[in-house]
Amino acid sequence: MGREIPRPKGNAVPQSRGVRAGFRTPPQKPTRCSCSERAGDESGRSTAVFEDDPMPRIHVHRYKDLIASGASKRSLAQAVADSALVRIRYGVYADGDAMRAGFPADRVVARATAAQLVTADPLVFSHETAAALHGLPLYRPSPDRVHVIARPERPGAVAGLVRHRGDIEEFDATDGLRFTSLLQTVADVARTASFEQGVVIADAALRRLCWDEGGSYRADDAQAVREQVLDIVRRSAHGQNRARRVVSFADGRAQLPGESVSRVRLHQLGFRAVGLQHAVPAPGGSSYFVDFALDEVNAFGEFDGAIKYVDGRMLDDRTSSEVLDREKQREDWIRGTTQRRMARWGWPHIGTADQLGARLRTFGIVPPGL
Repeated sequence: MGREIPRPKGNAVPQSRGVRAGFRTPPQKPTRCSCSERAGDESGRSTAVFEDDPMPRIHVHRYKDLIASGASKRSLAQAVADSALVRIRYGVYADGDAMRAGFPADRVVARATAAQLVTADPLVFSHETAAALHGLPLYRPSPDRVHVIARPERPGAVAGLVRHRGDIEEFDATDGLRFTSLLQTVADVARTASFEQGVVIADAALRRLCWDEGGSYRADDAQAVREQVLDIVRRSAHGQNRARRVVSFADGRAQLPGESVSRVRLHQLGFRAVGLQHAVPAPGGSSYFVDFALDEVNAFGEFDGAIKYVDGRMLDDRTSSEVLDREKQREDWIRGTTQRRMARWGWPHIGTADQLGARLRTFGIVPPGL
């Protein structure tokens, strides 16, 4: 049976609603940072992980509702030509600016909403579509596919709809959309997606379930979650080895999708002893936290990007230059007190293991065994 997941007011998946002349609805500003960044205090430890916060929704509009609201066929055609509206499914449109500005998971949710709007029977969304509805980050999601669970007696192809056979007696639901449970979703993605995609979602699920309010990661709980996911995986005849590899590698201490992908790349480079959220004693008895401790080569690594230096939510009334200066002081302290090299990288450096390896070499860090 279904289980309703409450959502904070104002973050509901919007139903179709008309827009009038111009079709320029106000831009929908994200309420979370991009999947490559995090907010942090001066210790470097995350104080908020925005990418797991309820995501903003992209409004979708049925063609017939737009016409009913007073739009003409000609004005709609012009809006599409001007990219003010984007057709995301036959008979369903989305605000162009919102689609272009939205995060990948936002666009996935919009396409799921559109699919339900044009389908008579309630759908149960699954795989990466369900992950987006759970508010989990996605890595390189399909730009045009929506995944659903279908009963064996409901065969047939529908454009853009990927049907998976499975039991749909239990599901979660929010804002009129139904989707597989969190652990079922992790299991399905782990069985069928790429290793990187599976790890990003599994890490995020563990991060959500296994951190306590005091900021401690509950390793015993994480292991219990892994075992539950593998129990679900065993119900399917396909992808079990792939899923076991993803689940065994997953670690909720990775606080961003970029950190999850970084862990995969480091493993591909030959690193095996990679510590996460490593504490370094700081002035005044506090601690600095570093994303990766590369103990095999006596080095540290941090996944980073530019948004934390320009996003007002992260600056705390400080200028970008002040934040950069404090970050430099933090790194100087860490290097000076530990005598370890320290490397930084971002999304451009983790597309492949070779790219990350080249980045590490610029800091004099060579994978073990080379």
